[in-house]
Amino acid sequence: MVLEVVKYGTPVLRKKGALVESITPAIKQLIGDMFETMHAAHGIGLAAQQVGVALQLTIIDVRGVSDRPSTLEIDGQAVDVDSAMPLVLVNPEIRPFGNSVIGPEGCLSFPEVYADITRPEGVEVKALDQDGQAIRFKCGGLLARAVQHEVDHLHGVLFIDRMDRKTKEELRPDLEQIQADTKAVLKRK
Repeated sequence: MVLEVVKYGTPVLRKKGALVESITPAIKQLIGDMFETMHAAHGIGLAAQQVGVALQLTIIDVRGVSDRPSTLEIDGQAVDVDSAMPLVLVNPEIRPFGNSVIGPEGCLSFPEVYADITRPEGVEVKALDQDGQAIRFKCGGLLARAVQHEVDHLHGVLFIDRMDRKTKEELRPDLEQIQADTKAVLKRK
């Protein structure tokens, strides 16, 4: 089922997600619904907060993105990124590494807003998958950027918090409009 993607100004986007205690049928259903929602919105990542649920759960699928390559390493071996997609990360812990790099980002909770964001070029990830099995990997490129963006969501951090002051100031009218539209919708509910 395609769920509503909540927009900037919705309080749940600023909430730190609770740990997922066990992979229940309800969690599996949520994961399935999140994939349907993400694909319908043409996104590459979606955090539970973005569908109104404050949990440590995110999904990522960078297949089909050819202009921004990704790297993936499992147990010290390079792995074809597409073969590992889609990813479900439950209770993820990350350790960024490498130089800081600037790259474009957008967010389904901020329609039509894009900006260059500086993030570390790589990240080590430890999480559970959709079956509750432990997974560990290192990644770079777009996948590392997506992981960091989505894990930020799980802690109530939004990509606008990572923008430099000048960029945020340039985007202020758009951000204020999204927030005002969201508040109007929330008032009607």
